[in-house]
Amino acid sequence: MKWKALFFMVVAEACSLSGVPQDTVKPEPVSIVIQAARLLDVRAGKYIENAAVWIEGETIKEVGKSADVASHAPKDARRINMGRSTLLPGLIDCHTHIMARIDETQGGYVVNLATKSQAFRTLEGAYNAQITLDAGFTTIRDVETEGAGYADVALRDAIEQGLAEGPRMKVATRGIAALGQYEPFGLSPELTNFPTGAQMISGVEDARRAVREQIGHGADLIKVYADWANPTLTVDEMRVIVDEAHKQKLKVAAHATTAEGIKNAVAAGVDSIEHGTGANREDLEMMKAKGIFLVPTVGLAYALSDPQRRDELSPKQLQRREAYRQQMQQVIQLAEDLGVPIASGFDAESPQTQGKNANELVALTVVGMTPLQAIRAATVNASELIGWQDRIGAIEAGKLADLIAVDGDPFSDIKTLERVKFVMKGGKVVKEFIP
Repeated sequence: MKWKALFFMVVAEACSLSGVPQDTVKPEPVSIVIQAARLLDVRAGKYIENAAVWIEGETIKEVGKSADVASHAPKDARRINMGRSTLLPGLIDCHTHIMARIDETQGGYVVNLATKSQAFRTLEGAYNAQITLDAGFTTIRDVETEGAGYADVALRDAIEQGLAEGPRMKVATRGIAALGQYEPFGLSPELTNFPTGAQMISGVEDARRAVREQIGHGADLIKVYADWANPTLTVDEMRVIVDEAHKQKLKVAAHATTAEGIKNAVAAGVDSIEHGTGANREDLEMMKAKGIFLVPTVGLAYALSDPQRRDELSPKQLQRREAYRQQMQQVIQLAEDLGVPIASGFDAESPQTQGKNANELVALTVVGMTPLQAIRAATVNASELIGWQDRIGAIEAGKLADLIAVDGDPFSDIKTLERVKFVMKGGKVVKEFIP
């Protein structure tokens, strides 16, 4: 039909005028060689001295001694010399709330839900994503939007399309909680349509519908709240959520802080326990047997890492944080002894914590991990939990070129990771090195 031919001619002309490419020929990948005093091999747990990385396009071509790599790389490759810096893999945060900038004052959660539009929340998320990437975190697992609906899906897609700058994301959208057992609490019962921080469900079929809906709207994983002050969702409710998610090859993360809540979530077959504060030996043994990750989110202990920050705490705050440190030290030590895999997650959700994700790595050492264990929790371990171990988590040939650089030796001073000097994500420099 003539009208069809005319339609396609108009579309083709519009594409030409708008700059949309009309062929599939891709430009040759750019070659980059990055040199540095040392490079951390996270698997071996040691440095390669006088190291270099050859990058072709978005992937790593070769890693090794500078002289060897230089002899193989193209002569016209762009050279970036990091001097005395240390190169590490791009960091991974497995527990973020990238859409949240919630005031930490009492009532801040309610005010946040009541006064910010979804559009504004999305803009906040874009800003949080940018500063998180700038801090050296090239990948995140975002474990629900705290009332921002499916805005994390939109942000993830915008970043993938180059419309916004931030880490690559796996997103859990709304989260799933038992009716009446998640924020906001204490509202007047007349406010029946007030927004909630998670999708509230009651019963197995409610649970099934919620997880199917979230997957349908673009979730990469599912987040459940197994408890709050006490256990909430039942094993049967969580089991159907896990079954529906696993059928679609998606993982399930469970907020769980009580021994019984953890036990229920593990029995239901979740893939990770978030926080895990009250974990006992039985819980951790079950997690080890099932290959379930622990994401301990110990940032609360961060202030204990610095005498000046300690001085800013009241005696009551100091006592509470010290008790928390001791409790989490016991949990993490037992998890390490049993071989439970641990991944890092900072749980940022306020203006004060967004972009400070490296504080979690410092806090992990405060509760007993070595710097290498903390770094592995944010690299190779985290990549396995996310399911991208073939793409990210280490500086190795064939993986995406996600690299960061810091001054000094993170093994001697883990706080160097709070001062990232250079960031590359997928072969693209997003934070230039300044000598």
